[in-house]
Amino acid sequence: MPFPQTRLRRLRSHATIRRLVQETHVQLADCMLPLFIRHGTRSFDVSTMPGHKQLCLADLPQEIEHLIQIGIHSVLLFGIPETKDALGLDSYAPDGSIQRAIKIIKKICPNMYVITDVCFCEYTHHGHCGFVDETTEAKAVDNDRTLELLKKQAVSHAQAGADMVAPSGHIDGMVHAIRSALDAHHYQHIPILSYSVKYASAFYGPFRAATEGAPQFGNRKTYQMNPANSGEAIREAELDILEGADIIMVKPAGVYLDVIYRLKQNFPQIPVAAYQVSGEFSMIKAAAEKGWLDEKKVALESLLAIKRAGADFIITYFAREVAHWLQDNTD
Repeated sequence: MPFPQTRLRRLRSHATIRRLVQETHVQLADCMLPLFIRHGTRSFDVSTMPGHKQLCLADLPQEIEHLIQIGIHSVLLFGIPETKDALGLDSYAPDGSIQRAIKIIKKICPNMYVITDVCFCEYTHHGHCGFVDETTEAKAVDNDRTLELLKKQAVSHAQAGADMVAPSGHIDGMVHAIRSALDAHHYQHIPILSYSVKYASAFYGPFRAATEGAPQFGNRKTYQMNPANSGEAIREAELDILEGADIIMVKPAGVYLDVIYRLKQNFPQIPVAAYQVSGEFSMIKAAAEKGWLDEKKVALESLLAIKRAGADFIITYFAREVAHWLQDNTD
């Protein structure tokens, strides 16, 4: 029935009715916080990401206790080793930075859900996401040799006590390789969150500074997706599901809402995660510091859009802020 009988503003006239008919909600339980774990005995501020640190292991217990107090119960860990090499040895060493961090977190809070990034860009001296034969002119990532290294890394994380592993290198066959390795070592219960749709995006800059993992030559366009493609995302996600992924992810999130939506429509039974990446976070922070935007309103709106597109949960650097913002119910 058209106007004047139908007036949609009737359900916008009061804050209470607006909340009652709201279709999409962002809750703290929807938000997962990434943490950067570094070697050594000192933590350092991340200059490109206000409010975030490279956390040393000595400071990790205090951080975990704080997160529990404010209601954050899941973290995604990235490691920054003391020594980088061709094979990323620290990434699968029993006493590697991530392996030690997992044990510390589980000792402090056994119920903290710990997901580990499984990749090599932070651990290799060349900054690429796998094995590179640097004697060749092409210096390309060797897909199948990388799979063997990914198996070692994922198993070592499971042995240290990780609750879930998240392969992020966008290497063909990575989910199958990791699933097979985990099962062979009796870790059938460990789920895989796959970075199924990871674009070769310009939005990763602040993260690369935070993890000291920028590629030292070339770029990652031979293994990460072309930002122009969305149909290809369906193929990537479908392959990962067939290989055993328990959750599929889109990264970045905010400029790929259409891809999140398409994945949820094509695979409604599979949980879809979205990663609001460092560039998305830092842009809002920078604009807010200039007084150009209201940080809280813009950040929450951006998260709401990601949820509305179909994400079941969001990896976001705003998780700490969300914990405080959601206590304020002001409309």
